[in-house]
Amino acid sequence: MSRVGHGHGHSHALSEEPASQRVRTLLMWLLVPLALATIVGAALLYPFGVEQKTGAEVGLNQTPVEAVVTGLAENCGEKCVAITVKMTDGPSPGQSITIPSVKGPGAPSFKLGDEVVLSYSGTQPQAAESYQIVDYQRGWSLAVLALLFAAAVLLLGRWQGLAALGALLLSFVVLVLFIMPSILAGKNPLMVAVVGAGLIMFVVLYLTHGVSARTSTAVLGTMVSLALIGVLGAAFSALASLTGLDDDTANLVRLLGTDIDTRGLLLAGTLIGALGVLDDVTVTQTSAVWELRRANDKLTWRELFAAGSRIGRDHMSSVVNTLVMAYAGAALPLLLAISLAGRSMGEILTAQQIAQEIVRTLVGSIGLVAAIPVTTALAALVAVRQEVTPIAAPEPEPAEPSEPEPKTVKRAKPEPKPRPARIEGDLYTGYDPDKGPWLRPSGPAARRAAPARPAPPARRRSSGSP
Repeated sequence: MSRVGHGHGHSHALSEEPASQRVRTLLMWLLVPLALATIVGAALLYPFGVEQKTGAEVGLNQTPVEAVVTGLAENCGEKCVAITVKMTDGPSPGQSITIPSVKGPGAPSFKLGDEVVLSYSGTQPQAAESYQIVDYQRGWSLAVLALLFAAAVLLLGRWQGLAALGALLLSFVVLVLFIMPSILAGKNPLMVAVVGAGLIMFVVLYLTHGVSARTSTAVLGTMVSLALIGVLGAAFSALASLTGLDDDTANLVRLLGTDIDTRGLLLAGTLIGALGVLDDVTVTQTSAVWELRRANDKLTWRELFAAGSRIGRDHMSSVVNTLVMAYAGAALPLLLAISLAGRSMGEILTAQQIAQEIVRTLVGSIGLVAAIPVTTALAALVAVRQEVTPIAAPEPEPAEPSEPEPKTVKRAKPEPKPRPARIEGDLYTGYDPDKGPWLRPSGPAARRAAPARPAPPARRRSSGSP
């Protein structure tokens, strides 16, 4: 499985200050020779003037024809089904033919309305024997998925996402227009992969993350890691006697009729497959070191390297697991097929097809692990020589005008009212106990008719008590 370098939406270069003269000079001396070597290698390896062989020239005389399933009939045998299709292009568009197809486990199941692809041998356009159903049409579904992917990247990354999509497109251009033609023309697959990976690396990283000191440092780390993967892959492929000849590679060599370095083809797939993950590791480590430097410009090279390495350890475990699972997932059908043969685990792991996947996985993982300290050391070396502006502390927000505190009005205490003078004298004024009990008049008329009583004689009382 190979994965072309992918562009992440890191906006590392957006807020970066210009590099100092010392940093620019250092990066120029390190990167310019690598860029020139990549360009010269691409010019030497590209198959100028070599015509690519067509399918007919290598014995592939089959022409694809699109058709639609219009009928199904199980009248051609116990394990056979007759499928009627109507061709929409090819030598006889609009014509309907009936083609027998195998029915049973492992065979495709068709239904009415399925859009299929026929293989036309190029002999008799009207004869059903000249056609064979080979696949489904998947163009529209893949196009919808590609549009959803592009929309998701643009929605999240915006202009940075657009740059990532452009970098991805250019990666496929390099793969299709340089790597594949050069290998098919008989060039050394490992050298082609190294040069092609260099082209992809320069294009993807600079287009996605911008031209900056950070990106240049990530490019250096990626190049060193790719070189390590290539050296280890070549050494252990030779030690393990890996030939790189599986079923697909053997068929390719037989069709081309030329001598292709199949072991180099195996190593080329390893380099290209690891390139995408290396992009993620190197850019992330470079960004971590740069942010540490901006947060504290007093850190030395050793302190930056130590802090960045601690960050890289967490990243390392997830990245290695990603690469291992990717290769294991690609080889899962092969693992299942070999396990059914009743062979021991040791025999399964040392078989040619499994051993080459193990070498690819472990060599790629070693390169990824090595990319962390290598890139961190390079980033620390460059960052300490760059005049960075420390992150400014956010200005305090202006305080909102506070409401004036309500003034407390002290009220004057009311003057105490003068206490009434002490009542002295007889409380029963108008009543003479010597005249008997006092009777309340029964009504107003009785009170008016009552004769006026003479005032009782004054009684001498002591002050304060009756």
